[in-house]
Amino acid sequence: MTDDSSTKGTGTESEAGSDDFAWTEPEQTSGDTSAKAREWVGQLQAMIENLATQATPVIKEIGAKAAELAALAGDKAGPVARKAAEVTGDAGQKLAVKSREFATELRRDVTSTKTGIEGADATSEDQETPAGVA
Repeated sequence: MTDDSSTKGTGTESEAGSDDFAWTEPEQTSGDTSAKAREWVGQLQAMIENLATQATPVIKEIGAKAAELAALAGDKAGPVARKAAEVTGDAGQKLAVKSREFATELRRDVTSTKTGIEGADATSEDQETPAGVA
């Protein structure tokens, strides 16, 4: 069997690794870039406006709920604050009375101490000096 069933290349092989089919990005001009930027900014602005339009009622509702909670807290805190003020006023009055009593006692002690010292000095002088020898 001398027939060779294998086929041999004829030299017209396709090159699989050629760059003929590679994709390249088209060059952009500055006008094209600025137009896209304006388009994106316009879209972003439209999204922000839509968001603001849709969020406004929700934000108002949240504000109203916060105001209601503040009013409720004020209603509940009012009597407690009034009671605290009464207790503080009573405690202040009691403290003032005790402080006045303490100040009076201190002044009485100082006066009696001064009188005692002056009286002690007068009696010691009288005892040391004989009568009629001065």
